Amino acid sequence: QVQLVESGGGLVQDGGSLRLSCAASVSILGFYVMGWYRQAPGNERELVATITVGGVTNYVDSVKGRFTISRDNAKNTVYLQMNSLKPEDTAVYYCQAKSVLGTIWGQGTQVTVSS
Repeated sequence: QVQLVESGGGLVQDGGSLRLSCAASVSILGFYVMGWYRQAPGNERELVATITVGGVTNYVDSVKGRFTISRDNAKNTVYLQMNSLKPEDTAVYYCQAKSVLGTIWGQGTQVTVSS
């Protein structure tokens, strides 16, 4: 069974940084796009950033210039570097991977930014 395991969440102060990791149990070259989503209490899950197998990236406007998504194919891992964090970034962050066989999600990691 293919699994995605997120890590790296935690509590950080306003303006701080965190790096999230999403480790896949299989080669990520099989996923044509991978991404990070987040869901805050009472809100719908929203897209944060995506990266294609070719390395093309996309970001939601609210994180542009602050977050960077990257991938290490050798480690089967996708990262989300988050800088200049704000309280409104507080949410559970989920990793997603899409292949021709379907879409899978990780279990999520909590990010809390204190003011």
